[in-house]
Amino acid sequence: MKNPMFWVLLTGMAILLIQQGLPVHSQGDSQTDNKVMDNITVRQGETVFLRCPQGDIVTHTAWLNRSSILYAGEDKWSVDPRVSLVTLNQEEFTIKIEDVDMTDEGPYICAVQTSRRPRTTSVHILIQVPPTIINLSKVIVVNEGSNVTLMCQASGKPEPSFTWKLLSPSGDLASEDEYLDIPSISRQRAGTYECTAVNDIATDVQTVEITVNYAPSVSEGRDVGVTLGQRGVLECEADAVPEADFEWYRDDRRIFNGFDGMEIEDAGQLSKLTFFNVSEADYGNYTCIAINKLGSSNTSFVLYEVIEPTSSTLLQGPGAVQDGNSGSMGMHVHTYTCLLLAILQFLLRF
Repeated sequence: MKNPMFWVLLTGMAILLIQQGLPVHSQGDSQTDNKVMDNITVRQGETVFLRCPQGDIVTHTAWLNRSSILYAGEDKWSVDPRVSLVTLNQEEFTIKIEDVDMTDEGPYICAVQTSRRPRTTSVHILIQVPPTIINLSKVIVVNEGSNVTLMCQASGKPEPSFTWKLLSPSGDLASEDEYLDIPSISRQRAGTYECTAVNDIATDVQTVEITVNYAPSVSEGRDVGVTLGQRGVLECEADAVPEADFEWYRDDRRIFNGFDGMEIEDAGQLSKLTFFNVSEADYGNYTCIAINKLGSSNTSFVLYEVIEPTSSTLLQGPGAVQDGNSGSMGMHVHTYTCLLLAILQFLLRF
């Protein structure tokens, strides 16, 4: 079958047909011996079968791709291991290409030499490729008020479409474009953003994180009352990104951990100033300052004394009068009661 002159002429004829352009998605031409089959659409990675009708008068037959011969009858010319012969008889000549890729897309021709004249059957393979996100914005860290643009690019065939949405915290921010513009970003827009690339074949999804830095905002301080000798705690809470560092002050004097029996404990957004044994000198005004690279914020506290109830106060009850006339008033009430009883006993004699 490997007649050099014959295959040179056959290949030249096939190249000429390809250069002239093959009709796309058309039926066979009944006016000539050259036929164009419907396009074959196959997904990347699948196997495609190329079938060519023969006839009992065929003397030579071959499958060609562009300028190269894949098979000449039973003889394999292609060095591609994915290409193999399936069927060759008087009725059909079928080969297959496994694990197809974009490089396999294009025109294929089955050239047949009969006893009368040559004829060809041509077909165009279309490869569909699932989307793959190939270029996504990296982790973004910006200051509040900055303009942010997220980018998501993907390969695929048909060309994929894109969707952006804010996942965490969930929000209404969304886009149907490969770019997502966020002007003057706020702290509420920080979080996880999801890009979805989709075509008729499949879907690819990836996420990117946006961190928004902002200056500390400190919650209003709550004054605390503590009995002398007891334990007292002042708590300072600050919302900030990055997390704030805390400083404590007594009037204008900074307090350090372990100073005068006080302990400072920082944990994330919260700082605690603990007094393990409150003394008279501890009562007064305190200030907490939260600081990060974007600014600072502060709040004030008052640690005040709470008087512990005495035993005499508890015996008198909550309605007792706590002044110097309470004793004489009680004596007058007792005398008046005794007088009423004496009068009542005198009247009962009659």
